[in-house]
Amino acid sequence: MYWLEALDVELFRFFNLRLINPVFDVMMPFVSGNVFFFPALVLAGLLLIWKGGARAGVFLIMALLVLGIGDGLICRNLKHTFERPRPFVVLPDVHRPGQPTPAPAGTTEAKTAAAPAMGAPGPKGPTGSMPSSHAANWFAATMVALIYYRRSVWGMLPAALLVSFSRLYLGVHYPSDVLVGAILGAGYAAAIVWSLDALWRTAFRRWFPLWWRRLPSLWSPELQPESESDEDQFPLPPRRRGLAEPGFRAPHVTRDQHWLRLGYSVVVALFLVRLAYLASGTIQLSEDEAYQWLWSKHLALSYFSKPPMIAYVQFLGTSIWGDNAFGVRFFSPVIGAILSLAMLRFFAREVNARTGFFLLLILTAAPLVAVGSILMTVDPLSVLFWAAAMLAGWRAVRENARTQDWLWVGLWMGLGFLSKYTGLFQWLCWVVFFGLWKPARRQLRRPGPYLALLVNVLCALPVLLWNGQHGWATLGHVASDAKVGEASRILTPEFLGVEMGVLNPVFFVAMVWAAIAFWRRDRHDPRLVYFFSMGAPLFLAYLLHSLHGRVLANWIAPSVLPLFCVAVIYWDKRWRLGVTKIRGWLIAGLAVGFPLVLIGHNTDLIGKLTGHPLPLRLDPLHRARGWDDTAAAVEGARQALLTEGKPVFIITAHYGMAGQISFYLPEAAAAASGIPLVYCQVGEHPENQFYYWPTYESRKGENAIFVQQLDRDHPAPLPPSARLLAEFESVTDLGVTNVLYHDHELLRPLQVFACRGLK
Repeated sequence: MYWLEALDVELFRFFNLRLINPVFDVMMPFVSGNVFFFPALVLAGLLLIWKGGARAGVFLIMALLVLGIGDGLICRNLKHTFERPRPFVVLPDVHRPGQPTPAPAGTTEAKTAAAPAMGAPGPKGPTGSMPSSHAANWFAATMVALIYYRRSVWGMLPAALLVSFSRLYLGVHYPSDVLVGAILGAGYAAAIVWSLDALWRTAFRRWFPLWWRRLPSLWSPELQPESESDEDQFPLPPRRRGLAEPGFRAPHVTRDQHWLRLGYSVVVALFLVRLAYLASGTIQLSEDEAYQWLWSKHLALSYFSKPPMIAYVQFLGTSIWGDNAFGVRFFSPVIGAILSLAMLRFFAREVNARTGFFLLLILTAAPLVAVGSILMTVDPLSVLFWAAAMLAGWRAVRENARTQDWLWVGLWMGLGFLSKYTGLFQWLCWVVFFGLWKPARRQLRRPGPYLALLVNVLCALPVLLWNGQHGWATLGHVASDAKVGEASRILTPEFLGVEMGVLNPVFFVAMVWAAIAFWRRDRHDPRLVYFFSMGAPLFLAYLLHSLHGRVLANWIAPSVLPLFCVAVIYWDKRWRLGVTKIRGWLIAGLAVGFPLVLIGHNTDLIGKLTGHPLPLRLDPLHRARGWDDTAAAVEGARQALLTEGKPVFIITAHYGMAGQISFYLPEAAAAASGIPLVYCQVGEHPENQFYYWPTYESRKGENAIFVQQLDRDHPAPLPPSARLLAEFESVTDLGVTNVLYHDHELLRPLQVFACRGLK
């Protein structure tokens, strides 16, 4: 096949070198990706939804599915399979317009962008040339547009060809990459649309007969008139001919059952998508996740800063899937699916299934909730058990409640306390509810609430025992987080602004509005009073705390679900009373939220859409990037020191970095539950969990690598600390190693010291 490869290279040089001209040098980088593309795409989609009817809706859904599956699954996996380097990596004199000229060797700029020093592996050359994702995406979009709008081919096909040509002119793909991408994109687009249409006409015809009758085909979507019989029920089609018993009559399916089944389908789809996302390794662990993974290697009754539940859940996840990011995070999507199913069934029983389905959509379009279904920190567990206690409590406050209902409330609240100390606030919520809803107060004359309190106290015993053995260290840590004794700083506007952003601005306003307005119209609805009581006290407590100091966005997480329940129930009632504008606000909220959630899961999409990666300071995922390179840089320095013949361990200045290096350095991960390879330097008083674990004092005579992260804005090297000089016979500054963001922006400046001879 050498002749074919040579032809490919010659064709590449023709497009890349022989067609060079000033117009293309300006035009092609813009065509390949620009900052106007994504806003224009969103605007076009909104206009299409507004004017296009059912055909436009089906087209947009199909386009999103095709592009998501094609780019995120098919093309990504093929790139990793072929691992073909891009032309500019392996060929000389490749013309790359729009790219910065490399700095002269020896200059400060060249050193900043250079490979990590001290024996660490250099930056990896960009791979993934085969196939071209740009070509695949554009030809896939062209095929989907052709299916639903035949005349669109006159605009879409030239645009696809122009983008494909730009990839050759910019030197990032060979002609064969573009050709394969184009054929592949058009092919899987047609296959996906055909498969989904076939599924709709077979399985979905049985699952959703009312909706299938209104829209018999996804390939040629035309809404049929709605008959009067469709308002309530429609008989399911019989099973395959010959399998039905004589006299068989298919059961009736109500419209509410349609919404419930659709809700089940969304829950399952989201669960599978989230698992696939975790398996893709798009983002690395956060510092808290890696730190708490270390806890799972040292199981205890409790820990310095948090209760023990997170350690046991991570222990279970990594025992099933291994010590990898998927194992650490596995239970986060599981928790998200459990919560979604529980709320959907509750709403189907107590409100209606349609409202429960829209609650799922709203939660999915809230960035904070979406992040909680991916990252495995204490918050998903806290929200799970808070919600479980809330749902069990709804049964417990009824007139015919049983004592065992209150026992379940106590158990779930106890597990919530073992997940995060915020769980104690739920008792405040119960006090508020009993104060607001008089019929519930009769429960206070029964043993149920007091048994729940007893169960809650029993669940708290492990934390109390651990703190009793360790001088009540957690109390000092919690007081420090609450800024007790410090000067007040009024940060309420910042708190409200951040919460509005992470909860979706449209839905945040709807939530606050409903929480206030229902007192005027629906204060006699026990559901609204109950959910308000289960969420508002926690939110208002942190709102008041923002008058004293900073409140992190995730602190109010358990209040989000009950307050969204208030909003959904309130606005559903207003919709039934004829307030039709609610539909427009719902669409606006979903239109704002879904792109935010999608980009929040993979901010590299900005680079794909615009041709320019998101700047570091705007990337919310930058804290979960570059940790494998960080560990590799430190290991390179360690390997160099190992050549002197003595064992070498690693010391870090921060617990988060100790957790990350322990996780991403294979030798350190293997030793995490035994004699550790990585330590965090601790002081005379406890500041983190490393204070209670074995230190490196037992490794006398050995050498060490000490690493600390410098200020990114002012990465000036620091002298070794007096403590480090006192602990070792000699300390040598090995300089600063820069971990880069997208190969050009400084992400993490690391200062490394070689420490010889522990005294």
